[in-house]
Amino acid sequence: MVSELRMTAAVAKVLAAFLADPGMDRYGLDLIRVTGHPSGTLYPILIRLQRAGWVAAHWEEIDPVAAGRPARRYYRLTPDGTVAARTAVAALYESLASGYDGKGAVVAVPTTLRSLGSV
Repeated sequence: MVSELRMTAAVAKVLAAFLADPGMDRYGLDLIRVTGHPSGTLYPILIRLQRAGWVAAHWEEIDPVAAGRPARRYYRLTPDGTVAARTAVAALYESLASGYDGKGAVVAVPTTLRSLGSV
């Protein structure tokens, strides 16, 4: 079971990175590159996502000497987290798009929402 999470633009950006391929394991540096968030922003978000049950994490099982690098900590959306992330990101986009374009026309739902499968 997942708990609610305060949705900010930074959290939505991390969730969008996960939602691009929900079944894929992502590691910190990969998410830093994709989101553009510094580590001081990304890792607290990942911790909150884990505590809320949206993301699961595990350490890579490698020999660091043989691999020539330290083991990575991988993160992946949980099945419930995937549903919650799609819903939360869709709600955020809809709340942002619920205004007018300045000419009196209603702003359309962003195509990003359609690609998330929630509209």
